[in-house]
Amino acid sequence: MHLEINTIRNDILKTVLESQKFITPVELKKAISNKYLLNKKQAKSIIRDLNESGDLAYTYKYGCTFLEKSFNRSIRISKHIVLKPPANHYTPKHEDIVIQLRHGTSFGTGEHPTTRLSVRGIEHVLTNNEYLKDKKDSSLLDIGTGSGILVITAVVFGIKRGIGIDIDPCARAEAKENVKLNGLKDKIDISDRPVENINDRFSMITANLRYPTIKKLFFNINRILDKSGFLIISGIKADELKDVLSIYTKKQFRCLWKEIEKDWAGIVLKKIGQIS
Repeated sequence: MHLEINTIRNDILKTVLESQKFITPVELKKAISNKYLLNKKQAKSIIRDLNESGDLAYTYKYGCTFLEKSFNRSIRISKHIVLKPPANHYTPKHEDIVIQLRHGTSFGTGEHPTTRLSVRGIEHVLTNNEYLKDKKDSSLLDIGTGSGILVITAVVFGIKRGIGIDIDPCARAEAKENVKLNGLKDKIDISDRPVENINDRFSMITANLRYPTIKKLFFNINRILDKSGFLIISGIKADELKDVLSIYTKKQFRCLWKEIEKDWAGIVLKKIGQIS
């Protein structure tokens, strides 16, 4: 029975994290009761234990209470990436990459689907040997870096150097602290430089930003992204995906990967030419 409960617990956590919509406590109790033939009291007890252990957390959105994966402990957000608070202990499994991340006010702690989608997009590119074949001279620009999680992820996956830019001084301070926590001060620079003033060329660019900004950034992204470079975009809603793809794929980019989580979209684009 102990093994069965652990199986149910793990299945609940996976269901909550991978669900395409937010799940209410009532919906979750009903789902696991039906799947595992539990009565309401048993289902409620398992969910309560997951909450008390810190695996699940109650959140309040849109005037309703939901259950979501708690990010105040070590949490896997992709096949290889595990986020760990500095004080938390985690024993890595084979091929795990553990990133230390201090929770602050900046965006990018793994709680939002767009952060996870961006990380998976980076992982998709940097674990595929047919994509970025030579990492020794590679570089990445993270536009709107927030906590710094994306530039950190890219560098721990093998990108040689990274720059994270953000207009928010609080975000820059937190990103610098997270870069330091992961021992990457010599490889990552956090800056307030506007993208319009950047003239370096990059192997990869990440932009977890809303649709109007993604649309406006096209010219500058195309200007500073290397030929055959990779662009990871998230921060867009699922119903905006078609428009974003129309803008970018019509103008020298090809879509290699896309994924949707909780009505948010993430895409990987490869530059296939240079426009004048």
